[in-house]
Parts: sequence; structure tokens; C-alpha cells
Amino acid sequence: MHRTTHLTLRSTAALAIAAAAVALGVQPASAHVTVRADATESGGYAALTFRVPNESDSASTDKLVVTLPQDAPLANVSVRPVPGWTAKVTTAKLPEPVKSNDLTLTKAPRTITWTAKDEAAAIDPGEYEEFSISGGPLPEPGTLVLPAEQTYTDGEVVDWADEAKGDEEPEHPAPTIEVTAAEDEATGDEEEATAATEPASEDSSDTPARVLGGLALVVAVAGAGIAVVTGRRRS
Repeated sequence: MHRTTHLTLRSTAALAIAAAAVALGVQPASAHVTVRADATESGGYAALTFRVPNESDSASTDKLVVTLPQDAPLANVSVRPVPGWTAKVTTAKLPEPVKSNDLTLTKAPRTITWTAKDEAAAIDPGEYEEFSISGGPLPEPGTLVLPAEQTYTDGEVVDWADEAKGDEEPEHPAPTIEVTAAEDEATGDEEEATAATEPASEDSSDTPARVLGGLALVVAVAGAGIAVVTGRRRS
């Protein structure tokens, strides 16, 4: 009887937790293609690593295509070799010239395509692979969107290109990184703000006069004290 009651309580608690999760809209997070950067400063170079999980139960991933922006292009891109995969960088003409630091770009790397050399190299169900590039200079501070197209051996193609709107995550979110302001620019802004709030420093030429004035005051007070003591003794 006691064991039956214990099991009933456990079942009731589990159902309550599940109901609460549904009420709060808690759902398992789905795996998707993401990117991380080892540096994010505008004007600098960064290693961008794309993590590609396999979400299929029966097919393998044998191709990945990452599209680079044209309004905020990367002037230079190189790829890190992945055993069993080929990598190809395709350059395309920009719709209009773009200034990147001291450069004016009329064409820039547009896509990077990784392809498995054979079935053995493909990403099997339950596995993931990482593909890295080195690129830069990074554009002005803001969100850098890097859509990715994932192809499976059964012909399915998943386009990770949806941009988030508000707090709700899209079904196929595009990989993104946040480009930050360069450190020297941030330091300059902070120094300007500090200079604006700090009071003006005193003229160093006044320092000796102030020191001498202070010493004279101390001597005068000490002399007055001695005079008072001496007068009391005489009286």
C-alpha cells in the first residue's frame, strides 16, 4: 500500500511538472547551424567557426554553403582544412563599391562551399562537424548575418537564413555574430566622457604659494598659543 501511494505521488508530480512546462511554453531546443567568433572588434580579423549538427534520423550531411554579406563584405577570407572535405571560396562583384577601413571594394568573397569527398566523410545522424574561416576586416559594429545552407544525402536542403524578429526565435535562424566597436574607439569615447565630467585641474604654479601660506598660518597659530600660555604663567 505504501509503495503504491509512493508511485502515485511520483506520477502526479511528473504530470504536474510536464503540465507546467507546457503552460510556460518550454520546449526542447532544436539543434541548428551556429557560428562563434574568437574576436569581434570592428576593423580586425576573426576566426569564424560554424558548427553543423545533423538533425536527420536517416540521412547524412554532405554539403554546407555559407553566404557572406555584400553590404558589409569581408575583404579577405581563408579556410581551415577539414579532413575528408573540400572547400571553395567564390568571389562576386558587389552591387556597388563599399568602403572597408582604408579600402574601397568592388568585389569580395561571396560564398564558401564545403563538400564531403565521400560518404565516409559526411556528417552522420547524431554527429556534428565544425568548419572554420579566417576573415576580415570586420565591418562596422552591429549584427553580422551569415546564412548557411545545409544539404543532406537524401536531397533535403535546410536553409538557415531566417532573421530573428523580437524575442521569438525563427524556425531556421541564420548564424549571426555581434561586431563590437574597436577598443581604441571605445577608449577614446570614455576619455572624452571623463574629461567632460571631471573638474578642471588647479594651476600648478599656485602650489608653492599655497604651501607657504599654510606654513605661515601654522606658525601664527603656534605663536598665539605660546603667548597665551606665557601670559597665564605671569599672572
